[in-house]
Amino acid sequence: MNTKILIIGACGQIGTELTLQLRKLYGVENVIASDIRKLNNDVVNDGIFEVLNALDFNQIEHIIEKYQVEEVYLMAALLSATAEKNPAFAWDLNMNSLFHVLNIAKAGKIKKIFWPSSIAVFGPTTPRENTPQFTIMEPTTVYGISKQSGERWCEYYHHIFGVDVRSVRYPGLISWSTPPGGGTTDYAVDIYHKALSDGSFECFLSEETKLPMMYMEDAIRATIEIMQAPKEQIKIRSSYNLAGISFTPKEIAAEITKHIPDFTISYAPDFRQKIADSWPASIDDSTARTDWNWKHNYDMETMTVEMLENLKHQIG
Repeated sequence: MNTKILIIGACGQIGTELTLQLRKLYGVENVIASDIRKLNNDVVNDGIFEVLNALDFNQIEHIIEKYQVEEVYLMAALLSATAEKNPAFAWDLNMNSLFHVLNIAKAGKIKKIFWPSSIAVFGPTTPRENTPQFTIMEPTTVYGISKQSGERWCEYYHHIFGVDVRSVRYPGLISWSTPPGGGTTDYAVDIYHKALSDGSFECFLSEETKLPMMYMEDAIRATIEIMQAPKEQIKIRSSYNLAGISFTPKEIAAEITKHIPDFTISYAPDFRQKIADSWPASIDDSTARTDWNWKHNYDMETMTVEMLENLKHQIG
């Protein structure tokens, strides 16, 4: 297990937990974490860390050559809500960082790439329930447009140049250990924090807004499993649908009140409601389950227990 791995965007919401898990599996000395700035956290302090701008091709290439990197996990991105505030930069970061890594792989300098897509690739014309693997995609957000374009480029680089690139479409991700990163599904993380600290929560989505979600532990496992799967099992080179659980703000609030009976929730939908309304309510991920044996472990009940227990310990 001496594979050398580079994670770009290692200090982000997914990157943080992915880095720690990869270090456990492959050894601290084999996993190089990188991000645009150096934070004071476990990712930086407990292993190899490089300050890296995902838009700087030469910098990426230099670090890959320096450590003889074989696999790259490109986690740097501007997420949905943040991207709407800065469309030009979001497009630049989300697309050109991908081109840099794809071109380095095309030149034979790395063997394998993981690049995350998202349910944001879908749009208001996509079937909302059990969204199929292959379906209409007309995204209406900057983030979704960049992810849809990225999927096409990943597929192109695989078919034309043989680049081994792998991808999943993440649903909303819920984690106790890292703060949200500017996504439309962030309410489902913040609600647990506010339930413990304030006993109440004002949600920026309406009570019946059902969205696909996943506990972070499942998402990290899916990411590593698709990268470890034999090449012949990865039949889709755009991105695989990935599903865990779907729920509304009202439903997750009801689950929390089982543990915190006095918890209350109110609703004040903002600009993120329009984004959420353009996304699926549930996802059909049967192709991932068939091709590389994906399955999720956490439901809303087990996730809520873990979130509240871990956040209580964190608050101390």
